[in-house]
Amino acid sequence: MNVSKIRPASVAALVLAMATICALLLALPGQTVTTRYLNDLFIFLDGVHRVSEGQVPNRDFHTALGPLVYYVPALGYWISGRLGAAMPVGIALLVLMIALAAAHIVSSRLRPAIALPLSIFLILVAAVPINLGESIAGLSFGMFYNRIGWAALGLLLIMYLRPAHRRSFQSLIDAFCAASLTLLMLYMKLSYGLVALGFLILMLLDSQQRRWTLGAFGLVLAGGLLIETVWDATEAHFNDLLLAGGVSGSFKSMDELVAMFFRNLADYTLFVLFAAFALWRTRSFRDFLFYGFCAGSGFMLIMQNFQTGGIVILPAGAAVAAELLARTAPAPIDRKAPALAAGTQLLLLALVLPSSIHHAATLGLHAALASTSQGQPVPLPKFDRVRLVQLWTEDSYPAFSRYLESLGDGARALSALGPEAGRVHVLDFVGPFSAGLGLAPPRGDSTWHHWGRTINEHHHLPPETLFQDVHVVMEPKWPVEFSTAEGLRQIYADYLSDHYDLEKETKDWKVYMRREPAETVSRSPEAEQGKEKTSPSSGG
Repeated sequence: MNVSKIRPASVAALVLAMATICALLLALPGQTVTTRYLNDLFIFLDGVHRVSEGQVPNRDFHTALGPLVYYVPALGYWISGRLGAAMPVGIALLVLMIALAAAHIVSSRLRPAIALPLSIFLILVAAVPINLGESIAGLSFGMFYNRIGWAALGLLLIMYLRPAHRRSFQSLIDAFCAASLTLLMLYMKLSYGLVALGFLILMLLDSQQRRWTLGAFGLVLAGGLLIETVWDATEAHFNDLLLAGGVSGSFKSMDELVAMFFRNLADYTLFVLFAAFALWRTRSFRDFLFYGFCAGSGFMLIMQNFQTGGIVILPAGAAVAAELLARTAPAPIDRKAPALAAGTQLLLLALVLPSSIHHAATLGLHAALASTSQGQPVPLPKFDRVRLVQLWTEDSYPAFSRYLESLGDGARALSALGPEAGRVHVLDFVGPFSAGLGLAPPRGDSTWHHWGRTINEHHHLPPETLFQDVHVVMEPKWPVEFSTAEGLRQIYADYLSDHYDLEKETKDWKVYMRREPAETVSRSPEAEQGKEKTSPSSGG
């Protein structure tokens, strides 16, 4: 089969077919399997429970993550009816949405030999349940927003190329795709959205694409205003970001910067090779700015992620360079592609193929494990379809298995309280009891704490805010994140002793209940005088 003869419509259809397969592999098993970052998974499920109970992110609970981080799996929960299926179903829907934009973007701007491997790579990045840069054994939906951000940004960068196959309403569709991807990033994790806006500003330098770029800006503005009328929490979101930024927003040391660069040296070396070949042919200063934007923004993003490898926008930038080389190649007499253009297309395939195979295998492994109900279930009724699996390496399994045992102990302690087990807060990284037991969630607290990243001794929520609606406080003896639990105990110890009583203590938990205020009865002077007349005399 000659790839170069595949029509743009067929390219779009293949992209959508690939995305559909990935979405089905995620959604059909109806279960979530994890080997790592179980605590991160509970962040999202707690948020899903809160949203399903009518709470609004940043208005009713604090979070430094965008609202879509909770609403996407909440949609999965609404469709599936099970918290254990919320993440895979929600992400499956997101993959299909991204694929609609991808089908238009790559089929109108890239030749099939570049469009197909790149789009498959980006779709798998969005779908695969691992933290990028980690092994196939690290199954987790933790930090899924980073993978979505990388994939959406990679697709947006392809729009740097002018359309090679124009369609009816090309500019309108371009504007809609760019705005949709930008809004997705803005309301999932702000850092990706800011990079997307920076790219749209760069696109204003291209007079031939300025029309759709301005349209995209207008749609982003209109979409933001529409979202704010419903969400009404933009200011609160920025305040939560500033609180977290006060903890982890400092500049990295030179040693950290150098170490991160060397971890991604191979990707940067190949990217520079692509950019150099393309610039040698195009001699364009605007192209130079684009490649510099890809390299700089990619490094900035990975430095503020919990991630060591996988700067996804470098392959996207390399695809742009390969396409420009192919477009500017002189027409050969024998009708064969020039060696440089053909070589860069093969090099791009070599760049994305290992990661694509790795991600496809990981996605298939998750589907197989989820379909056969492998692993240890979470001992909370609403989390019956969330399972912890041990593969060929122990990894985090012993610690998380012991943590699950403690959750069972905590669930029994809360059950023993009966109706008095009201709104619960856990002095740990995350509190899974409200969602896992179907309890009413508190208001005013946070879905997660992480010592040194979102809170420290100087930056944290005031106790009057955190505990304003909390009836039961659970202090773990076996926390999922020890430094966070210890830090929370130190910060809030005085408030806890002043307002809560130790109700019971189990093997793994101390359970505190809010102390009822002392009853005070105001009496009138006449009542006090009458009491004195009727009280017995102290004399003989």
